[in-house]
Amino acid sequence: MESAMRGRRCHREAGRRLGREQSGHRKQAGHRNGADTERGSATIWMVGLMALIFAMASAVAFTGMARVARHRAQSAADLSALAAARLAFADPNRGCAEASSLAVGNGAKVTRCSIDGDGIADIQVALRLLLPVAGGVTVMADARAGPVHISDFAD
Repeated sequence: MESAMRGRRCHREAGRRLGREQSGHRKQAGHRNGADTERGSATIWMVGLMALIFAMASAVAFTGMARVARHRAQSAADLSALAAARLAFADPNRGCAEASSLAVGNGAKVTRCSIDGDGIADIQVALRLLLPVAGGVTVMADARAGPVHISDFAD
């Protein structure tokens, strides 16, 4: 019985060897299968894709932050100009002081304030924007305001 088992075992092993050779699964020394050479390439592609998505999201976020800062600076300039123009005839120096305190309340700083003889206030403000990676950027905004005369709107 043992000799019959040995014969079957040898027959199966020979069949396995023959099957491998015929199906092209021979392994040669130093040669790798085509699928093996691309192992891990999906990981590299995914890391690259994630880096690209992160860069694009950062650019969108920084652009949004810059736009918000620009709108805040313009709002501070407009409100400061209106405050200075309101007090232009009473006391021009007080008008610029009021404009400066209003700008500080909005997170900006008045860099130029002038009120002409007609009561028109010309204001420039600077707002400092701190970006996480790029550091600080100064955003500037200008505004003019003055009194409204009824005769300007008459036909």
